Amino acid sequence: MSDNVNSYARFLNSLSKGRQPSLIREMITIMSTAPPEMISMAGGMPNPKLFPFKKMTVQLKDDTTSISLSGTKMEQALQYLPTGGLPSLVSQLKTLQEEKHSLSPDVWLKNDIIVTSGSQDGLCKCLEALLEPGSSVIMEEFVYAGTLSIIEPYKPNYHVVTADTQGMRPDSLKKILSQWSPGSEDTNAPKFLYINPTGANPTGTVLSSERCQEIYKICSQYNLLILEDDPYFYLQYQDQDLRSPSFMSIDTEGRVVRFDSFSKILSSGIRLGFVTGPKPIIERINLHMQASVLHASSLSQVLVSDLMSQWGSTGFNNHIKEVEDFYKNRRNKLYEAADKHLMGLCEFSVPLGGMFLWIKVPGLGSTWDMIMQRGLQQNIMLMPGRAFQPDQTAPCQFLRAAFSIAAEKDFDTAMERLAQLIRKEISLQEHQS
Repeated sequence: MSDNVNSYARFLNSLSKGRQPSLIREMITIMSTAPPEMISMAGGMPNPKLFPFKKMTVQLKDDTTSISLSGTKMEQALQYLPTGGLPSLVSQLKTLQEEKHSLSPDVWLKNDIIVTSGSQDGLCKCLEALLEPGSSVIMEEFVYAGTLSIIEPYKPNYHVVTADTQGMRPDSLKKILSQWSPGSEDTNAPKFLYINPTGANPTGTVLSSERCQEIYKICSQYNLLILEDDPYFYLQYQDQDLRSPSFMSIDTEGRVVRFDSFSKILSSGIRLGFVTGPKPIIERINLHMQASVLHASSLSQVLVSDLMSQWGSTGFNNHIKEVEDFYKNRRNKLYEAADKHLMGLCEFSVPLGGMFLWIKVPGLGSTWDMIMQRGLQQNIMLMPGRAFQPDQTAPCQFLRAAFSIAAEKDFDTAMERLAQLIRKEISLQEHQS
């Protein structure tokens, strides 16, 4: 580990430092690995004999595979779990991270994993541990709106890094950080960089390999944690040999906290995600969970663990390939429709990952009223770009079109309606001026 990261205490706020382990939660963790002869009278766990559910069978879409829960396994799915997660699932997730991010045993000595109620819950708990009112926060000029909803109540000092079709620009990041000395103890200096590197929401960009390496070096120089929020990691549309490494895969200093999600690849309703990162940070997230949700859904964890056991690495990878092919085909069709109706009117590029087409309308000062008022009247719904800006009062020329769930047969009609809407808006704007 670099001498820079010699204490994680500097990253944590006073509230997080003040959290203490719940003895009840700690005892449940001990009980999860206790030998059969252990007689436990410590935990106030409800008796599973009174649970009204006896058996559950979940049929998979291949029509040949099912997951059946009964007896002890059903009891486990309905009972309290350790805050860190179902031990079998945590073990499977560690194996998955080792395979996908080439993590070495040395990295695991300083890293750990925790299962959360969706990756956003993990991100929320982490930010709750790091932020103080008025904290300096570094992020791109357009970021996931849910992240802004977590951060905004702290009334932070935003430092916005410019980006292009290859993602965050290292030269812009360097320029922002140059106002502080490397290793500065200035309380106004930022403590972390938040970044959505793959199929970024809303822009659809994928951070290039060169930029990933350069940004990591800059964060190392200025001793920043990297919050790698990556829910679209498994929705990439480039060939495998062209894909960029994750920040976690190049982390040698213990400064990357990575947030993964099952929402985009298994189900959003199971509410499962997981956080991988330095043990002192994962411990803080664990303590925040002990004081709130206790643990992610037991039923969801048991189901996913059984599913991953049945699939194995080959089955999981085959499923990911199917998911990526499905969304890539949809991306292509929406892009074709946009190219047909919006070319010359708007600016956009092919998204390399994720679920969104990011569109700039140079002829407009702002897309807000067009989308939120007149667009709904014309039966076309998109997201105005302003919703993704740290400063949500500033005008914005962008809008986001999701290609994940709308019927493919409607893509052409949607882009045609959008083109008509934009032309009317430009005309309206010209008359108002």
